[in-house]
Amino acid sequence: MLPTMDQIARTTKDLGNVLRQARKARNLTQADLAARAGIWQRTVSNIETSASGAKVDTIFDLLAALDLDLHIVPRSKMAPGDLEDIF
Repeated sequence: MLPTMDQIARTTKDLGNVLRQARKARNLTQADLAARAGIWQRTVSNIETSASGAKVDTIFDLLAALDLDLHIVPRSKMAPGDLEDIF
């Protein structure tokens, strides 16, 4: 059973990290994921390392290959004191 993934991605680097974590949680290599998504392994590597310029269609192909959905929600806002409450 895969762990629940509820991650926030606000940058290409964040998105790459989320995709990498999901791939590794499924014990897939970049080549395995690329084959499932119908793209090159190098493309998976570029996206995971936050290379900008990825096509939106490619991101959706990767999400589908990982059996993930994209949810768009309002951005959370933290008040200045909220960070102190965490620690």
